[in-house]
Amino acid sequence: MSHHQDLDFLPLNLAILTVSDSRTMENDSSGHLLAESATAAGHRVMAREICSDNRYLLRAVFSHWIADNEVQVVISTGGTGVTGRDNTPEALMPLLDKEIAGFGELFRSLSFGDIGASTIQSRTLAGMANATLLFCLPGSTGACRTAWDGILGPQLDRRTRPCNFAQLIERFSES
Repeated sequence: MSHHQDLDFLPLNLAILTVSDSRTMENDSSGHLLAESATAAGHRVMAREICSDNRYLLRAVFSHWIADNEVQVVISTGGTGVTGRDNTPEALMPLLDKEIAGFGELFRSLSFGDIGASTIQSRTLAGMANATLLFCLPGSTGACRTAWDGILGPQLDRRTRPCNFAQLIERFSES
């Protein structure tokens, strides 16, 4: 078994999806924050799109990236609330091979410090499909920062102990 503390950083290939009927690339602060954070950490942003909050259009984008062997991680922002136009979890759920239930729990725990009980309205979701990690974050830039700084940044870095998602991606490719 290798000594994990000796591992170098391994850049991952990410795709970022903003779920919105109104945002553009120019004013998509949440997508921009995620792309900048990923790039600053050393990852590669392979694709970035904006899609309206329609579960079938969203499912098509998610499916395309899940099927693309180059994309290892998909992060979406938006569409995780409880209104009629919030469809991201419903779009993604049928595509998942496995759900990572603890992601939503941990996100809401971290977010509670910022927004209190309002975090209960966030239906953040994570899972795996076809050896791709998928994370659905709220649309607010603050929520995306909380998720990146508190969970995704460390968990997408294979140097994080005792375990991380980056290690799992390496194990997917061994099978």
